[in-house]
Amino acid sequence: MAPPPPSNSLTFSHNHEKRHSNHDDQYRLERLLESARPFLRGELEAVDENLPGLVSVLRAAGAGECWHKHGSFLDHLLGVYRILKMWKAPDAVCLCGLFHSAYSNSYVNLAIFPPSSAGRDTVRAYVGLPQSDAELIEHLRSSEISLNKIREGEQEEGEEKGWRVKIQSICPSEGIKVKHIKTGEDVLVSRRLVAVFLLMTMADFSDQLFSFQDVLFENSNGRLEFSGNATLTSLWPGDGKPGLWMNSISRMAAIYTLIVREEEMFRSTEMKNGRVLPAGRDEDLELVIPPVLEGCTKVLDSKDQIVARDLYWEAVCNSAEMGLERAEEMLLRSVEKNPFVGRLMWCWGRFIWGKGALKRRRRRRREG
Repeated sequence: MAPPPPSNSLTFSHNHEKRHSNHDDQYRLERLLESARPFLRGELEAVDENLPGLVSVLRAAGAGECWHKHGSFLDHLLGVYRILKMWKAPDAVCLCGLFHSAYSNSYVNLAIFPPSSAGRDTVRAYVGLPQSDAELIEHLRSSEISLNKIREGEQEEGEEKGWRVKIQSICPSEGIKVKHIKTGEDVLVSRRLVAVFLLMTMADFSDQLFSFQDVLFENSNGRLEFSGNATLTSLWPGDGKPGLWMNSISRMAAIYTLIVREEEMFRSTEMKNGRVLPAGRDEDLELVIPPVLEGCTKVLDSKDQIVARDLYWEAVCNSAEMGLERAEEMLLRSVEKNPFVGRLMWCWGRFIWGKGALKRRRRRRREG
């Protein structure tokens, strides 16, 4: 048996891995900033040469004149498009996000295009699971094991197949049938398209929800289960707190990941056995994993979400009264409860920067 390496080589290895990890993080950040920069500068043509024209179509249809949550409907449509684009979703999915709900939907009447054949032709010309959080987390763990085994040519163990049985029972490989909203006819929706709808809903919620919807839908437990509809007692915009929607989209993200993994395993098995994939599965739809919630593998606890939001809100609203040190402590605790919110990290970073600037100012005064 070879002797263990000297401690200095272990230190070197650890430092090398740390530098490599930091380099990867820096690269990902640069890529993210690169994709965000055209939106920040309003250079829509740099995102897609057709985007300015599409926005003009929406503007001409009156999207900018319709109120929507915290802005106009046009603002929201662009916001959803921006999120999907930065998540590297396929162009077709991004365009669908840009025109989503343009015929109206079950919740809001924002029909900027008539849901008639003529209206749909217009848009077409431009656009070309109730589970517990613990069960979802366990399914994510099992699915990762299953997927790795399939990729390495190994067989799944019996207990590892439970998540696949659950996903297949909810959303089988052949897709699901839903009723047409107008005619009542059965419409087959492929499993890949179901996954895309989940992805778009995540982006949709991310762009628009805040505490007003929590009051409106009686979301006191933070799970966004639409348990109420307090339209008569909810006054917009309310107190303006951040919304309690992240537990909901983290569960959507987990289900999305499970569908993506099941799709890969299904396709691998079918091709390995020499079977042709059936038609109508929307194989041309690429299922990308958004760079959120650790690659859509973390389910945020609903209670942690509430605690994090309340700590953040108290810190930013009462920092002058409580003092910066106390506010910084509360922000740090907030980040620990919910590390997936950039705003929390940004605020905490401002405190760190401010403390450093204050120390430098005091030092210059002493030296001067």
